[in-house]
Amino acid sequence: MTFSIQRPAAPPQMNTPTSPTSDILLDKDGDLDIAGPLHSTRKGVNTTIITPGEVVTEDPQWMRGHGTTASSGSSAIVATVAGTLLRTNKLLSIQPLRARYTPEIGDLVIGRIVSVETKRWKVDLSAALLAHLPLSAINLPGGILRKRTSTDELAIRTFFSEGDLLVAEVQSVYQDGAASLHTRSLRYGKLRNGVFMRVGGTGGGGGVIRSRRQVWTVDTANGGGNVDVVLGVNGYIWICKHSRGELVASSEEAKRMNEITRMEEAVNESMYSNRNDEILPQTRREIARLTGCVRALVENGVRVDEEMVMAAYHVSLDYDVDMRMGEDETREPHEYQGGLKGSRLVEAALEAVRG
Repeated sequence: MTFSIQRPAAPPQMNTPTSPTSDILLDKDGDLDIAGPLHSTRKGVNTTIITPGEVVTEDPQWMRGHGTTASSGSSAIVATVAGTLLRTNKLLSIQPLRARYTPEIGDLVIGRIVSVETKRWKVDLSAALLAHLPLSAINLPGGILRKRTSTDELAIRTFFSEGDLLVAEVQSVYQDGAASLHTRSLRYGKLRNGVFMRVGGTGGGGGVIRSRRQVWTVDTANGGGNVDVVLGVNGYIWICKHSRGELVASSEEAKRMNEITRMEEAVNESMYSNRNDEILPQTRREIARLTGCVRALVENGVRVDEEMVMAAYHVSLDYDVDMRMGEDETREPHEYQGGLKGSRLVEAALEAVRG
């Protein structure tokens, strides 16, 4: 009996889904999707910039998400904003390069009161919708824990009025995307004695990002004392004179006198005052220096967080010394942190962070 050896049969061809952008696509969880025929020659989801009106994919198996729309008369998905492609399972969405702030629970934000209603305030957070701050979500003067009455409703403007700035935390998000805030902590409340800045938020590019710490105290140089920096996730920044030390001192003194037993009871009417305290010229100069450092980071497209702000601040102090010694080639005032000096400042700060 003779035996014949035949060539093994080829494995069956699997119909792989068509990738909307490239051979290898990263989804939201970081997994890899090996796709078949290419729709676009772009590589990598993180470096791909999609422009409005561009066809993302024509494969009907994909679902359209935020930043996309369906083309009339076909199954094509078309981008409506400029940004990067984000894939979550079969859902395609465009993450815009610059967009309004999207509230998330737990975010520390800075807002401005735009209207006062019966039992709440409307707050501008640079979001698509105004946020709500209920009267029941604030600390009453004296730290009293009780139910809000009609008397509190009549005195609602003594706490916050139109135009006031405040720092708060996002407590919840409604179905329509509006945020509900609260200030039931000594870290939150009305802002005074400082400078307000508005930069980019978490939409992309240079701006404030979510980090481990959004509020910290800077021990400034040149006799400026302590300065507080508050980075709102929504892109609002507040730099002010440190005033919490007075509250701590008064509470410790009161504890020794057995007048109060908890820190929360040290809350008084001064926390809702609209009058600024006296600020020394040295402190104002250092507040202006920190403001210039933040502005330089934003102008050069660098993230704004504690690490980068402090690195830029220390570099600016070194530039100040070089200016006094006549070694600064920019010939610009040492208080100015923009232009060519700002670009060099950011480059030096980046090198300091990497090294």
